[in-house]
Amino acid sequence: MTDLVLATLVLVAAPVAGVRRARRRLHVLAALVAARAAVAGLLATGGLLLADSRLISQIPLAVLPLAWAVWRPGRIATHVAAAGALLSVWWLLVPFGPGDAAFVVTGSLTALAAVAGLSAMIDRWRGSGSRLATMPWLAVFALVIPAITLVVTERANSAAADAHRHGDGQVRVDQLTGPRDREPDVRFTMTAARGPVTLASGRTVPGLTFNGTAPGPELRVATGRLVEVTLINTDVAEGVTLHWHGVDVPNAEDGVPGVTQDAVMPGGRHVYRFVPTRAGSYWYHTHRDGSENVQKGLFGALIVTDAPATDRFERTVFTHVWPGGEAVALDRDDRPAHQAVPAGREVLLRLVNSSREPQAVRVSGVPFTVAAHDGNPVEGATPLASGTELPLAAGGRYDVAFTMPDGAVTAGSGDASLTLDPAGTAAPVTAGGGQAFDRLSYGAGAAPAAVTHQRTFDLRLDDGFGFSQGTFGWVSSSINGRLYPAVPTLEVNRGDRVKVRIASRSIIDHPFHLHGHRVRVLTRNGVPVTGSPWWTDTLNVGSGELYEIEFAATNPGIWMDHCHNFEHGANGMIMHVAYAGVTTPYSSDHSPE
Repeated sequence: MTDLVLATLVLVAAPVAGVRRARRRLHVLAALVAARAAVAGLLATGGLLLADSRLISQIPLAVLPLAWAVWRPGRIATHVAAAGALLSVWWLLVPFGPGDAAFVVTGSLTALAAVAGLSAMIDRWRGSGSRLATMPWLAVFALVIPAITLVVTERANSAAADAHRHGDGQVRVDQLTGPRDREPDVRFTMTAARGPVTLASGRTVPGLTFNGTAPGPELRVATGRLVEVTLINTDVAEGVTLHWHGVDVPNAEDGVPGVTQDAVMPGGRHVYRFVPTRAGSYWYHTHRDGSENVQKGLFGALIVTDAPATDRFERTVFTHVWPGGEAVALDRDDRPAHQAVPAGREVLLRLVNSSREPQAVRVSGVPFTVAAHDGNPVEGATPLASGTELPLAAGGRYDVAFTMPDGAVTAGSGDASLTLDPAGTAAPVTAGGGQAFDRLSYGAGAAPAAVTHQRTFDLRLDDGFGFSQGTFGWVSSSINGRLYPAVPTLEVNRGDRVKVRIASRSIIDHPFHLHGHRVRVLTRNGVPVTGSPWWTDTLNVGSGELYEIEFAATNPGIWMDHCHNFEHGANGMIMHVAYAGVTTPYSSDHSPE
């Protein structure tokens, strides 16, 4: 954010310094550029990936011409310095990938040379009294350069999008199915339909439902059992699919329109079959127009168990923002809710964030443990103080465990809350004092064993202008300077150990979700994970953060890897992890988000 503010000031100061060649104005511009250089250096301390494009192109383009202009002031030097400062900001606003760095640097140097030549020509025309000297050549040139780069960028994106097609391979996605040769152990039918959703406050919102309810019904299944789910679309015009978030299903069962299936249109149906292998808290949601239709209600809980039922109290709670509102609700409760739980009973709250943005849930009234994260048990979980706040990534889950006390316990997010107490009538508990939960050092466990990674990838997340699916605009959504469908695919072989470094140069959070695989977090900003092994399927990458993660490529297919802020995904923050030799027969005219 600091760099963006400084860059905006440079946009104002550079033309002023170029038009009015006063040493004081040049020094102001130099101070702003020096501040940008200092910020880039600070960013680099968190990892070079956070600042490489700034250090490779943006800062040199501004600093070197300015140093020349300050050292040997003159019309040509000042014009080149102003142009270099503007170009440095341009390449911040139009992010580029590492493969484009040579083009950016070469093209920028060529443009600066052209500015120097044009400035010299203007001096010559002025000396000869030619009317050409009065024409706004430099202003026109300042507009021509961005126009040329945008045309080149659009063509590069189109070429990358064409190369993105998964058209050749020996195995088709629709062959990578769940078991089809035996009877399922459990069957569900999920019927999607339009219908109003009434919140606890009485407010009614235009919604979408599964089996007449939103959130949809909670599905409970056992590990190792064959599950069959029949999806029926009554009247959802956009189409519907079911994605099993966090469950490593076979690729054909993943529910991504245009990649693993066609969307189910009104009157249609689709059958999913899979065998869950890991117990935990998961959820399902549509992947057609998810930026709108998950918010309207096409989601629900999928709970996988591996032990006989006990008498502990369990409840799944979604943090959700319904259409037309800004406040978070817990399920449909947009006002404080209550439930009676006897003292002494073991309690497990399964917290799921189904909204676009990260949410924070504060648990007050009792010490508690985070027993599981994204369906993965936490080893060596220790009690957290009452009032501790749990940051939930969009799409992420925490299982919170405690023994019910004689008094009240409240889980709250914003104005919404769920209060448990023996009578079911207590006022919400608002005790603070707890610190924000940090997964990096929570719990205990062995450090990851040293392994050889057959594939290593770097992902840079940026804000800026870009092209996506034929449109151009400002988005907080690019990956390595590209937007879907032009983001290069991460290609792997079955059996590879894959390491990925993800750096966010964005000013907002990006919860990254890899389908079909769970990943292990190794480091954050260079600091190794020291607590329980950090397994996840939805990693919130905050502004200025750099994560190293790894996963094992053991589930063949073509898998989405995307920001789970559905709006960012719809804007183009989508890529794929594709196994060699796998192709898809499906196609989509718009984002699978």
